[in-house]
Amino acid sequence: MIKNLDLKAVNGRYEDEIAAAVNNVLRSGWYLRGEATANFEQRYAEYIGTRHCVGVANGLDALTLIYRAYMEMGLMQPGDEVIVPANTFIASILAITENQLKPVLVEPRATTLQIDDSLLEAAISPRTRSLLLVHLYGRCAYTEKIGQLCREYGLLLVEDNAQAHGCTWGDARTGSLGHAAGHSFYPGKNLGAMGDAGAVTTNDDKLAHTVRALSNYGSTQKYVFQYKGRNSRMDEMQAAMLSVKLRHLDEDNRQRQAVAHYYYDHLQHPLLTLPERLPDQQNVYHLFPVFCPRRDRLQRYLAENGIETLIHYPIAPHQQQCYQEWRHLQLPVTERIHATELSLPISPTLSLEQEVPVIVEAVNSFPC
Repeated sequence: MIKNLDLKAVNGRYEDEIAAAVNNVLRSGWYLRGEATANFEQRYAEYIGTRHCVGVANGLDALTLIYRAYMEMGLMQPGDEVIVPANTFIASILAITENQLKPVLVEPRATTLQIDDSLLEAAISPRTRSLLLVHLYGRCAYTEKIGQLCREYGLLLVEDNAQAHGCTWGDARTGSLGHAAGHSFYPGKNLGAMGDAGAVTTNDDKLAHTVRALSNYGSTQKYVFQYKGRNSRMDEMQAAMLSVKLRHLDEDNRQRQAVAHYYYDHLQHPLLTLPERLPDQQNVYHLFPVFCPRRDRLQRYLAENGIETLIHYPIAPHQQQCYQEWRHLQLPVTERIHATELSLPISPTLSLEQEVPVIVEAVNSFPC
């Protein structure tokens, strides 16, 4: 079976480096808010290109804490609106509603899979305070028009960079394009921990200070609590492992891009649609989504031929039970994406000589 993502193989390449880093933490006797976390925060901030990185427990917390911090800073209040792509993973929207903010769902472009910037201005109301930009699948979602609209309307531009570690727009990395960004280091990400972990990056000193306090029970001084915070801290083990893997991130992304190039150059099935091909610097290929009207049959066919695929994501956010109030919405582009998307295997350990040609041959031979 060719796995969609073989995490054992991905992490096994750096086993000695990871073991040494973990042993250093073990021997230190300090397992939270210590040197390993501080080192990773500094290195990741430098990599992204921001003044601050605050390690937190996971990617959802990173986004949630950003909006909670803006509310504590007086820049947002309950009921304010946040524009968000309709086809995102549920975590993007949970971070908004958890703060009693109102998500405004905007359709993506079918060709790019990213929020359609031609629809943004019509979605802006007097209560709009922020745009949550999601770099879904590892594809850069930023456009000059998005930046211009955020400046014109005074919107806080927050990036969901959970799937795009290492992606760039011009000379800047995603995670540094807006006012703040949330990052996930879930094990399957391009930069993945071996458990849950996340981070907030920003150039805003006050935001970074507030997020750090909120993630530590609301405390900036031991046993003194300025906010009603929560416990959301990156542990030393995860930070140490992430520092190791950060050194290899760019090369891993290049290997993902090589796999994607083969797919773009050789996939030819008449029922298959591929998203618009972007320059490599704008796509780090966290996933390789393809679209097929007979998606479920294709997935079964590939499984029968020893190829594991995944669906990202089978149910659109506005059709989920937890958001029943949105069941009336008609979002045809989003619904078509969720009904036809299939993620082909892609990882830095996938063999270009053996495994990738087998995947392509199987897809191209899918009986219509």
